[in-house]
Amino acid sequence: MSDLLAVDKTAENHYRAPVVVEESFPLYGGQIAAQALLAAGLTVSGCQLPRSLHAVYLLPGDTKEPVDFEVERDRDGLSFSARRVVARQHGRTFFTMSASFHEPSAGQDTQLGEQPAPTPPQDCEPFEMGRFPLLEWRRPAQTQPWGRGAPTRLWARAKDPLPEGPLLDACALTYLSDVSTGISGVSGGGKYAGITLDHTVWFHRQVRFDSWILLDMIPKTVAQGRGWYTGGLYTTEGALAATLAQETLFPPAGRQW
Repeated sequence: MSDLLAVDKTAENHYRAPVVVEESFPLYGGQIAAQALLAAGLTVSGCQLPRSLHAVYLLPGDTKEPVDFEVERDRDGLSFSARRVVARQHGRTFFTMSASFHEPSAGQDTQLGEQPAPTPPQDCEPFEMGRFPLLEWRRPAQTQPWGRGAPTRLWARAKDPLPEGPLLDACALTYLSDVSTGISGVSGGGKYAGITLDHTVWFHRQVRFDSWILLDMIPKTVAQGRGWYTGGLYTTEGALAATLAQETLFPPAGRQW
């Protein structure tokens, strides 16, 4: 999986992601976000780790072409740094990201709010997700209706161990965070329903993605041709590793974009 997320430095603040897998689908949004975060993180002090990201998807990405990333260093501080990343293919910008990095400090570590209590992964039936052969999947009981057939709660982990490194671990969580959709139980959307418009992740705790991670998505609203949901990424012990929010396209049937 580290090969899937890899980027190569081509110049100062410039990186390129090579073609890994050619598909008929557009480039997976979680992959481009993970690679953009990796490119940004490679320009930051090694003591600072991803705190948050906000990604905006402007155009579909092409799996048959490499992706060029340009990183803008908006701020370099003692504890915090900020980066902006622009991703281009065919000379066009198709994705942007703002990312913040923070040097973790010792202090209170308290889990607040309700924690999900899904069936443990070892007691769930395995299943396959065709676009993601490098991951293992388990499907616990679903808490949301399945109007469009996509799970809103699932366990996942990398099949092969990842190299040690908190930056790569955060990128792997980012890769997972865009899987499926939190509004799968809502019917009535056209064929473009579910296309990601923007995606935000906040990182709370460092975790390894070769251990089981629960992705739990909660639908919030569908209005004006857009759907919005939130979610969390949890360890098997119930620790909240990251929080996400995503807005997707949800136009009525027959509407062209």
